[in-house]
Amino acid sequence: MILYPAIDILGGNAVRLEKGDFAAKKVYDQDPLSAAREWVSDGARWLHVVDLDGAKEGHPVNLEHLQRITNELDVPVQYGGGLRSLPAVRDALRAGATRVILGTAAFTDVEFLDEVLRAWPERVLVSVDVRGGNITTAGWQETTQMTTESVIRRLQERGVRNLVYTNVDRDGMLEGPDLDEVRQVAQTVRGRFLYSAGIGRLADLEALVALRQVNLAGVIVGKALYERRFTVAEAQAVLDDPPVRVEIVIDR
Repeated sequence: MILYPAIDILGGNAVRLEKGDFAAKKVYDQDPLSAAREWVSDGARWLHVVDLDGAKEGHPVNLEHLQRITNELDVPVQYGGGLRSLPAVRDALRAGATRVILGTAAFTDVEFLDEVLRAWPERVLVSVDVRGGNITTAGWQETTQMTTESVIRRLQERGVRNLVYTNVDRDGMLEGPDLDEVRQVAQTVRGRFLYSAGIGRLADLEALVALRQVNLAGVIVGKALYERRFTVAEAQAVLDDPPVRVEIVIDR
């Protein structure tokens, strides 16, 4: 599995929210590039950048910061937030994003989703953000009546193979993942997915590894890194840990 250090940009700063609440933000770095540099210097193989301003406004706001990060640092970046039109997705890719993350528009505009998948099939993830068992949209500000399982199945029917799954109720709380929930999502997803929210200690990562879900491809971590609960290198070492295989040899 791959560790994805998170850089959430709001008002030009690298911040973290609690349970998706924009009023409960904490600024960790006044320059997102500075945060990105730190994660890469500590061994990050990917970066997860979210334009929170863009998620609220409905169009990208922080492409300049994305471009600064991708121009200076030699690691791939996945970028989301406000990508609700084909030109917006194109602009994000031109700014250096290796992959784009679709949210609200993936659920509200199926023609847009189909167009993006046709144009960039290997460079698209869809973010499935869940609060109280139902899908949230518009930067986590609106909760729908759509259930997790039904949405994942519907997205897969349209050709989506890569997802980001976030439990908004656990986001920023450092209380660990719901392992039963992760296992259930893994059983529903036919492609690959990244898990996000609640990671607060290395033991949380160890527990995810212990699930041995082959389609769980990575974990997104933000607050725990900023709070120095562990380092990027320590986290990636846990995620790199291969399954223990025991061979029984019978001497005849």
